[in-house]
Amino acid sequence: MPMDAREIEAMIREALPDARIEIKDLAGDGDHYAATVLSAAFKGKTRVVQHQMVYGALQGRMGGVLHALALTTGVPQD
Repeated sequence: MPMDAREIEAMIREALPDARIEIKDLAGDGDHYAATVLSAAFKGKTRVVQHQMVYGALQGRMGGVLHALALTTGVPQD
């Protein structure tokens, strides 16, 4: 069963409460998403570690329930 964008956002927000999150369903099938996640928690961390933090928030659903997630992460600039 595919994941809903709201569920993905809620899981990320639980792990990164300050995050600005934008999620797009790329194929309309609930399996292929693009997400932009900006959080102060990413400050000083490599892009790989930032992505690992987001994947960790998804609690093992990546590659299973959630087939594909194109991820862009960063620190807010304001």
